[in-house]
Amino acid sequence: MGFLSIMGNSFGCSASGERLVSAARDGDLQEAKALLEYNPRLARYSTFGVRNSPLHYSAAQGHHEIVSLLIESGVDINLRNISGQTALMQACQYGHWEVVQTLMLFKANIHRTDYLNGGTALHLASLNGHTRCVRLLLTDYVPSIPEFWNMMRGKSTHESSIPDFDKSSLSKLVNEKADGGITALHMAALNGHAETMHLLLDLGASVSLVTVEDGSTIDLIGAGSSPLHYAACGGSAVCCEVLIARGASLDAENANGWTPLMVARSWHRNWLEGILSNQPDHRAKILPSPYISLPLMSIMRIAREFGWRSTIQSPACIDPCVVCLERRCTVAAEGCNHEFCTRCALYLCSTNSTSTIPSSPPGSIPCPLCRHAIVSFAKIPGMSPMRELPRTSLSLSLCATCPAADGSDSTTPMATQLCKPDFHCTRIPPLGSSSFWSLSCQRFPPTKFYSSLCMGVPETSSCLMRCSRSLRRSASQGESSGRSCLFAFSHIADSS
Repeated sequence: MGFLSIMGNSFGCSASGERLVSAARDGDLQEAKALLEYNPRLARYSTFGVRNSPLHYSAAQGHHEIVSLLIESGVDINLRNISGQTALMQACQYGHWEVVQTLMLFKANIHRTDYLNGGTALHLASLNGHTRCVRLLLTDYVPSIPEFWNMMRGKSTHESSIPDFDKSSLSKLVNEKADGGITALHMAALNGHAETMHLLLDLGASVSLVTVEDGSTIDLIGAGSSPLHYAACGGSAVCCEVLIARGASLDAENANGWTPLMVARSWHRNWLEGILSNQPDHRAKILPSPYISLPLMSIMRIAREFGWRSTIQSPACIDPCVVCLERRCTVAAEGCNHEFCTRCALYLCSTNSTSTIPSSPPGSIPCPLCRHAIVSFAKIPGMSPMRELPRTSLSLSLCATCPAADGSDSTTPMATQLCKPDFHCTRIPPLGSSSFWSLSCQRFPPTKFYSSLCMGVPETSSCLMRCSRSLRRSASQGESSGRSCLFAFSHIADSS
């Protein structure tokens, strides 16, 4: 009887875990909060087969509030699924910049690579042209200083005196290679994402890095290809012009002896012949990318240390944030000294994509009140650092307070209740958030588990996005489909 009680408790956790997965996928915040209040261990649940956690589902669907709730409940932010992808990779793949922002605030690892083709979150964001996600991924490498643009162009002599800036680390990250030597710039060039290319080039991406033959990569262009070869294959005239303006060679040959012009002809991109035939007499003027956001690092650091979801201001407040009119001001723009709440400042820095203000440092953003160029933010005096609460790291196998776990006799029939943890010791309060109101500690009503329910809701599809590509890959499709996820040649072949 004791063994059956243990199995019943395990099945109860499985059924509750499936409910949490459904809530994370559908964006049901109240259901997710109720389940995690009842049993915080459910945050560590993962589905059978593809091993997607609720964090993966909520990140892939763009539910950033649920992502934050799960992280605060103790889930490993860098948890992988069966393909080696993290929640950050899923958010970058589908372009959910708010989820990326949340994960970066919790210091997600941007260097993790997947098991399919060695791609990072930066590769996936560049592949699909999600420039805002690229900007957020590189937040900790772009300092909030007015000299940044000149440093990247090699026109500043103060590089060594800036403690927050390491140009070599930024260059290494931007030029990191996946299987076959593919860089993020190759991916953006192939798929015609000129804005993403522009930002990567401004942040140190190299136009001369070439792919390699590693024996496993399916490369329809040929090893030894530069980003210009890939842009010629993709057929984007704008991408080709940007790369040529940045110094890409028109005469470079890959392992097949093909120049970019020959690649364009082989893929029937006849409209590129005029661009790829003759080297321009002079390079076009290089303007900075509108997606560079200098204040982003400063506001990210303030948010991590002092919090970014402060409570809504009381009615007695006479000086709320002028943007949201709800929260108290916590940061000030250096220069004009206009004050904002941390959340609104984060939003301004993460969404700005306007051209640089005249006679201001490239990468500065305009103040919404006076249009003054903002290069960095500073906290308002009197703010205290946010106290980080401990996170749980408990297993889902057994609940410690279940009768079978503490050795007591179980008199509960097979129609068992959900496992009941001790609310006073396992409940995790929100981290000063106005989004997550505390729920009353009520017990769920008794639930009868039938045979189909106890085994968990069967997964009819392993995809993270509805009506999207599946993450399951058969052994016979392992290599070819794995490459198509990153290299996306299907639309090129169709157009040719």
